[in-house]
Amino acid sequence: MRQDSSITEIKGIGEKTKKLFEKMGVYTVGDILLHFPRNYIQYPHPVPIDEMTAEHMQTEDKLAIVARIERTPVTRSGRHMQVTLLVIGSPGHQIQLIWYRMPYIRNTLTHGKYFVFYGNVHIKDGKFVMEQPVVYTPEAYQEIENCFLPVYTLTSGITNNLMIKTMRQALDEEELLTDFLPGEIRTRRELCEYNYAVKQIHFPDTMERLIEARKRLVFDEFFLFIMGMQYQKEKRTRQENRFVMEHPEFVEDLIQKLPYELTGAQRRALHDVTENMQGPYAMQRLIQGDVGSGKTILAFLAMAWCAQNGYQSAIMAPTEVLAQQHYETFQKLCEQFGLHFPVILLTGSMTAKQKRSAYERLELYENALIVGTHALIQEKPTYANLALVITDEQHRFGVRQREEFAQKGDMPHILVMSATPIPRTLAIIIYGDMDISVVDEVPARRLPIKNCVVNTAYRPKAYAFVADEVKKGHQAYVICPLVEASEETQGENVIDYSKTLMEELPSGIQVGVLHGKMKSSKKNEIMQEFAENKIQVLVSTTVVEVGVNVPNATVMLIENADRFGLAQLHQLRGRVGRGDAQSYCIMINASSAKTAKKRLEILNKSNDGFFIASEDLKLRGPGDFFGIRQSGDLVFALADIYQDAAVLQEASEEVKTILEEDPELTEPGHHILQKKMMQFQEEQLSKMNL
Repeated sequence: MRQDSSITEIKGIGEKTKKLFEKMGVYTVGDILLHFPRNYIQYPHPVPIDEMTAEHMQTEDKLAIVARIERTPVTRSGRHMQVTLLVIGSPGHQIQLIWYRMPYIRNTLTHGKYFVFYGNVHIKDGKFVMEQPVVYTPEAYQEIENCFLPVYTLTSGITNNLMIKTMRQALDEEELLTDFLPGEIRTRRELCEYNYAVKQIHFPDTMERLIEARKRLVFDEFFLFIMGMQYQKEKRTRQENRFVMEHPEFVEDLIQKLPYELTGAQRRALHDVTENMQGPYAMQRLIQGDVGSGKTILAFLAMAWCAQNGYQSAIMAPTEVLAQQHYETFQKLCEQFGLHFPVILLTGSMTAKQKRSAYERLELYENALIVGTHALIQEKPTYANLALVITDEQHRFGVRQREEFAQKGDMPHILVMSATPIPRTLAIIIYGDMDISVVDEVPARRLPIKNCVVNTAYRPKAYAFVADEVKKGHQAYVICPLVEASEETQGENVIDYSKTLMEELPSGIQVGVLHGKMKSSKKNEIMQEFAENKIQVLVSTTVVEVGVNVPNATVMLIENADRFGLAQLHQLRGRVGRGDAQSYCIMINASSAKTAKKRLEILNKSNDGFFIASEDLKLRGPGDFFGIRQSGDLVFALADIYQDAAVLQEASEEVKTILEEDPELTEPGHHILQKKMMQFQEEQLSKMNL
């Protein structure tokens, strides 16, 4: 069995299972080995039920509780399912165990015998409850107590047990993967061998070996990312600026017509952009600014300037909802300024007829402002005169996507906009081929968002507050972690929550629902209705996190806020406070754990994304194995740009040394690395075209 062998060469993987693995991006034996665990279960030492304290029970970690069966479990038949109940422990130390659709569990729990119950404890109706606990005999539990059991990201039809079984078979092969890293780097940076690291990341012997394996694989991710970027950079010289950009006063005139003043930071970033676009070389610039710092208007001004000079410009958004919003915003701004520039929209969900019309207009109008999604970089669009390409929320696109977009024109200027709060030192490494502008001021007309963290008892007051804001003519978002109810995962869900709100809020308030399982056309329709205030309260998953702009929305109510990462909560909060009215963020903490409260207090005290990211890192520390990777950060499988900043620096230094000595990677010791580099770039390209 080789690294490039089909996944079907692993025993037990037939055609049906192969198709399920392909949904996860796993096609070969090598792919499965690089599908790393997202977490581990490390079974804790079991605690006797009568030694359990309130502090034990308020932890967010799963617990193992030893108890003697003193009562007979009771099974009740509800409307939808059978529920089995058992109370363990003596008064003052009691926990109610609940199993759904598992009536047979009664036969397992023999009266008078000891068992270990493993699961999360939480408070429900004033009682300590453990739902769906796994049951072990003390002997069986002892065998797994000190093991690390990997937990994988899965697709429907593939269980964690199947993943573990498949992984063990794949890892039975010796030296399956070629170590591409030169030996001197491994020695210098004290990194373990590649095959050893892969085996230990899946099935670690000890925590020390797990940390050692992760360090090697994190180094690899950063090393390949930076090498890929710098290798491309070394192979190309700076491109000559082929576009004559005249009349910079045009931009100043537009600024004067704005109904508000640009901040100093916005003006500095715009000056950097106009200077670059008039300079001798094509622009490669990153504008980094926190949520709500006003990056979109800068994109519009740069694009309008291109149109004034007779050139096309294009902005690529990560979602159809955001692309639609940019399109409408740009149309309104053109109207407002009396500009007769065509604005063209191109997204994947448009009909064939709509797309044909857009393609024709792309070729016809040489000064169009073009807005779209990934559809902009697919084969069909042909641009007439593309001078500027902008990628919004760059962390959701690969470096290769940026390049592919640029190749649609004749070496156009490239502008990247990101809301990820990356410290400047890290940004210089990650965006090493770009100049950087930081927009670190919030527009003066925007009032700081007022925050509060409350427990679930505050819900009635929160609903009354939302109703009051709607009465004033404003709107609200309500965020839930789940789309629909789940036995496996605790938390509020969009479907049920929207029904509750319809009952709790006054009848005249329209409640809408938005989530990622909806078709793009339906999502766009709901967002459009929310933007037009036909929907006053939008109950949604985090699908609204990326750039939805409804200035009239003044309340962000986040249910189970303890379930989200701080960076993600900060992004969600950035959906309000976009108009001139006072806005509010209410975070409902459903956890009784002290750590959850402490983390949420960081958001309560600050609206600064950079501060929040750094404080989150301090709180979690290097012991939090999976770091603070959030939706919205640069996407690595294991690496985290905050927690692993030191490894990022080391990888950057090694890449620089190698490329200074051997820019083409042709020296004997670099042949494997050169081959890996080619393979890495092909992988990036294929990911981009999925």
